[in-house]
Amino acid sequence: MPKDIEKTPSPETKAAPALRLRKPDATDGSGIWELVRKCKPLDENSMYCNLVQADHFRDTCVVAELDGMIVGWISGHMIPEKDELFVWQVAVSPAARGLGLGKKMLLELVNRDACDGAKNMKTTITRDNEASWALFRSFAKQIGGELDDEPHFERHAHFDGRHATEHMVTIDLPQPAPLARVA
Repeated sequence: MPKDIEKTPSPETKAAPALRLRKPDATDGSGIWELVRKCKPLDENSMYCNLVQADHFRDTCVVAELDGMIVGWISGHMIPEKDELFVWQVAVSPAARGLGLGKKMLLELVNRDACDGAKNMKTTITRDNEASWALFRSFAKQIGGELDDEPHFERHAHFDGRHATEHMVTIDLPQPAPLARVA
């Protein structure tokens, strides 16, 4: 059974939009693809890639909806043979920025049954992606995890000089997973 989170407005804030975090499904593929295209500097994958992620890796991916519109996306997977969760992309629509949505989706993800036993969260970030660095540093601080990084996929060795070096970021995850939701 999916562990969906639904945020409904309190009586005092009736006009507040409803935020819902959930597992994706194959019908979300095109909406996810459109969102990623609007979130520079994220690499645009094919629509088919996003469809497969939403279908095959739904337990380790998160879709955020605001009033029924897809405004957030995390793609991730458990690394085979390791107790590590890899976060591939975090996308937040310009319309949903400033809501702490990135951290909310990360926290939702680490609390999923599919991520039980993950001792670390890993992701790769280029040095110039200030928004991603800020998100993952803030997330690490929120959960009390240590954040380390080192060059991993290098400009010349892996990208033939066509892409900046990706630094492997590792965040130690508390055991058991943090249950408190990010405010």
